[in-house]
Amino acid sequence: MHTHILPEKLPNFADKFGYGDFIYLMHNQDGSANMMQGDKFFRRIQANCWDGDLRIKEYEQHNTQVQVVCTIPVMFSYWAKAKDTKALSEYLNDDIAALCERYPQNYLGLGTLPMQDADLAIKELERCKEIGLLGVQIGSNINDKNLSEPEFFPIFEAAQELDMAIMIHPWQMMGMDSMRKYWLPWLVGMPAETSRAACSLIFGGVLERLPHLRVCFSHAGGSFLPTLGRIEHGFNCRPDLVAIHNNVNPRQYVGEFWVDSITHDPKLLEYILSMQGSKRVMLGSDYPFPLGDLEIGAFIEEMDLEQQVVEDIFANAALEWLNIDSSRFEIGGPNKDKLAVDEKG
Repeated sequence: MHTHILPEKLPNFADKFGYGDFIYLMHNQDGSANMMQGDKFFRRIQANCWDGDLRIKEYEQHNTQVQVVCTIPVMFSYWAKAKDTKALSEYLNDDIAALCERYPQNYLGLGTLPMQDADLAIKELERCKEIGLLGVQIGSNINDKNLSEPEFFPIFEAAQELDMAIMIHPWQMMGMDSMRKYWLPWLVGMPAETSRAACSLIFGGVLERLPHLRVCFSHAGGSFLPTLGRIEHGFNCRPDLVAIHNNVNPRQYVGEFWVDSITHDPKLLEYILSMQGSKRVMLGSDYPFPLGDLEIGAFIEEMDLEQQVVEDIFANAALEWLNIDSSRFEIGGPNKDKLAVDEKG
């Protein structure tokens, strides 16, 4: 339920808009492509970042049929003019919707929004639902503003009303400029960013006011669950600083939101499962990027978990998060092991 994808043809939107370092692709003769940010090299990607057929074949090697796809966070482009971010979002969302329509047994889609403008974000959220997407992916902060800021609440409220799931992905990591060495923004900053988002939605009262909002925090919730003892202690010992907008203990929300399984550590996943319960932990991979779980859940199969727990992680939790039924998928063949299947379906 956590994979990334781009359109194969990604033009330079800076040419269209007349400003900015929007990401675009320069394809190479060896079949790879360079993600360019203005005139700077950002990352080299392979065809599995856009080729729907290739992705299906690679997933078959891990007995997995269905991928939930969303864009790469660097594409959020919240820094741009809102109307231009909306145009870029439409381009990306249309590409994902077309992929899902072309391969309905293999792909489910999450959109992206111009979060810096609530009115435009809600319009695109509504359009995402119209074109068949099941939710959206948003950043852990919006131009360094916490997700608890009042200007974002109408977007979350609309997501609940529209029955659209939300996946929160870390991006624009705090402290990035001061810790670029050793890849620390990705190793240290990302887990902290996800905890920042979780704490913001809890302490800001968003989850309390919107109890039916279906939120997932990427990368097993980052550092939120492992440091919950400290977070709860701070809530208890300094309510004057922490509990100013919501007086509900943060531990009460554990198991109310979803996380993915990307821990790279069986012991940590056991802890996450003990906190969340298997109905709130979903199979994630971060495919096709090297920091992800590119063996697609192999370590989970080796953990000697109860079969029901494995089925929840591989299928049932994501079905509930996306509010869909397994009956929409054809069951069988080499993909059946990790196909989204529940007993009712």
